[in-house]
Amino acid sequence: MASSNFIDYVKISCRSGAGGAGSRHFRREKFVDKGGPDGGDGGRGGHVILKANSQHWTLLHLKYKRHIRAENGEAGSGARCNGKQGDDVIVEVPLGTIAKNPETGEILAEVTEDGQEVILLKGGRGGLGNHHFKTATNQTPEHFQPGEPSQEEWIVLELKLLADVGLVGFPNAGKSTLLSTVSAARPEIADYPFTTLVPNLGVVGYRDYKSFVMADIPGIIEGASQGKGLGLRFLRHIERNSILLFMVPATSDNIGDEYRTLLNELELYDPSLVEKERLLAITKGDLIDEETKQEIMKTVPSDIPHVYISSVTQEGISELKDLIWKTLNP
Repeated sequence: MASSNFIDYVKISCRSGAGGAGSRHFRREKFVDKGGPDGGDGGRGGHVILKANSQHWTLLHLKYKRHIRAENGEAGSGARCNGKQGDDVIVEVPLGTIAKNPETGEILAEVTEDGQEVILLKGGRGGLGNHHFKTATNQTPEHFQPGEPSQEEWIVLELKLLADVGLVGFPNAGKSTLLSTVSAARPEIADYPFTTLVPNLGVVGYRDYKSFVMADIPGIIEGASQGKGLGLRFLRHIERNSILLFMVPATSDNIGDEYRTLLNELELYDPSLVEKERLLAITKGDLIDEETKQEIMKTVPSDIPHVYISSVTQEGISELKDLIWKTLNP
């Protein structure tokens, strides 16, 4: 996913179809006097439907299609002929997309399984034709129903990536390098902060043809929960990850302090995030010797499973995969 093509937030104007009017019609045939009412019903207006499609990874296809319009139902006609139903409009989105009211922030719908459909706006019901209103005392009813009007609203679509493992760390912690090492994903990698400007997903192969999905989330900085750096733009992608893999370089001044700073930013953004399973990968292990590793261990928190890794020398990569798989499948 190129940075210009990853769109995880769009605001679209949606309008369902109006229902068709019922018909005011009376049967008129040769030699049939006063044939009675035979007005048909109007057709239902089209729905606006949100549908999850596993082949989509971004909301890019909706960036330049901001107005979604369903078809109106057709009016009924004589001989009790009902009007044609308006065509529904299906808005296909990636798994993990939520629809929200832009004013209140209320979540209207969310789709997390391939093929799942949710009606965002219902089409108006078609009106009843005048034959429904015939009674013993009113054999020629003039009354019929108009169709229900359409619904029209602005709706925000927001993508939150679905992944088994989310990589959490400051810029330059080695997240992109790890993802490129263990999967076929090819994120941009360079030796400067904020190389990663969009989330990247990679499928990590494990033993016996098993696999899990890993998400490289753009680097967090202190104050991200208040919008600093890339801030709130990407923190939401962490919400749906089953496991959070914290990544701190072995060259950090204090691994424990850096880990707690990251954890604090997540807690400030959403307290429920600290309840997720957490693992710690101490990266760039090839840059320090064994003696230094022993010293560093004194600053590593004792309440989180951890492993030294090096994406360059492959040190600890198999051990990390084992730890992740064991945590995902207790």
